[in-house]
Amino acid sequence: MAQAMPADNPFLNFPWGPIQMECEAQDLVIEGEVPKDLHGTLYRAGPNQRFRPRGDYHLFAGDGMVHAFHIAEGRVDYINRWVRTAKFNIEDMEGRAVINAMNPFDCDPDYAEFTLADKEGLANTAAVWHGGRMLVMEEGHRPYEIDPLTLDSIGSWTFRGKLHTAMTAHPKIDPATGEMVFFAYMATGPFSEDVMVHKVNADGVLTQSIHIPTPYSAMVHDFVITENYIVIPIFPITGSLERAMEGGPPFAWEPSKGVHVGVLPRNADSAEGIRWLEMDNCFVFHFMNAFDQDGVITVDAAQFTRAPLFPTLEGETTGEVSSQLCRWTIDLSNPDARVESTPLDDFELEFPQIDLRYAGRPYRHGWYTTTDGQLKSDMEVNQNLYNTIGYWDHQSNEALTYSCGRSMVSEALFVPRSDDASEGDGYLLAVTIDFDTRLSSLLIFNALDITAGPIARANLSHRVPPGFHGTWRPAQ
Repeated sequence: MAQAMPADNPFLNFPWGPIQMECEAQDLVIEGEVPKDLHGTLYRAGPNQRFRPRGDYHLFAGDGMVHAFHIAEGRVDYINRWVRTAKFNIEDMEGRAVINAMNPFDCDPDYAEFTLADKEGLANTAAVWHGGRMLVMEEGHRPYEIDPLTLDSIGSWTFRGKLHTAMTAHPKIDPATGEMVFFAYMATGPFSEDVMVHKVNADGVLTQSIHIPTPYSAMVHDFVITENYIVIPIFPITGSLERAMEGGPPFAWEPSKGVHVGVLPRNADSAEGIRWLEMDNCFVFHFMNAFDQDGVITVDAAQFTRAPLFPTLEGETTGEVSSQLCRWTIDLSNPDARVESTPLDDFELEFPQIDLRYAGRPYRHGWYTTTDGQLKSDMEVNQNLYNTIGYWDHQSNEALTYSCGRSMVSEALFVPRSDDASEGDGYLLAVTIDFDTRLSSLLIFNALDITAGPIARANLSHRVPPGFHGTWRPAQ
């Protein structure tokens, strides 16, 4: 019989706590009017722990659940499903948690070797639609394929046997060629000092893998591509098996290692062409976009001064820290170049998004989540919860916001009005959790007029726990 979640872990209680159900909701009640030209599905991926966990629980270790909002003809249908990974199936059979996904030394004795041999992971972080497949990623393992309509689990995807590493949660798709570029950190084994860069053509065929040694073993969450380059940042969240075996944190903030940014030409066929540059200590979970012009690479990032959510070497918290929008400049013509970072403004932001038809290219419009300071949590790492959607105009350097009040808001995704619409002409989709009703809604905005508020709201009769990332799949 399932046990209640621990009351003292904020990530196992409202608003992050799991929901214990899979369901379908047809024809959601709509406030306003869903645009008739909005056809497709919004997917949200996140952790939704199935059983009371073993030992300390981290949000990153929750069992993956995918939520989908199917939108057509002004109507919205909803469905959610756990992803049936190997871990999920084992624990579902046992009726209890037997695996600690973050600590291989804290598993049931019958599954002591599971985390070191598992190839499927948790499938709890992000999703991508590419090559006719819906893939859910967690970055430490292979991607997991699900049915895009029913969300039924299909299995881990290896690109027909060609993928022998994990897959980042943030693959990049070139809008001009359809090529998908992704990487895996610690590519050749647990805590190895390397990454592997992979390229997949528009048809979903893995065409190239490049092994790249790195300055040290590090957790690398996101990266960027431009028309001509792949930019891989190595931040000092270091990984160490020896440290873990001695009772320390497997991953820890170790600023003495410094930041190293690798720049690899898109047309390179080996690691010989990579150039490593240094920059001042910082950390980035997510990038907004990047582009190159006349030998200068520009990267826009939600930049922290130090990493949140990870401990120090001594196991202490790094404390409360927030990110701001910063622009990196990399002048490749300078043999002594460093990565120079300049703040664009001082507002707090995370989960930056763009019109993906401009990924890797010069662009104007960006969106993000932020806070107006009205919605608080008890966590030291971040007392202000994200309840606000922001817009940044790179041409005018102007920020606009819309507050959702006492509702926590997800990453907001852009959907173009049509394939040939101008940049930013389309809709912004986000999922909220109301702290008074404890219910969720899908909000739809005109993307360039978010201050006017949502033009439509599709209401659920339950909560969608805060997840990490999502994706949009146009109607076929």
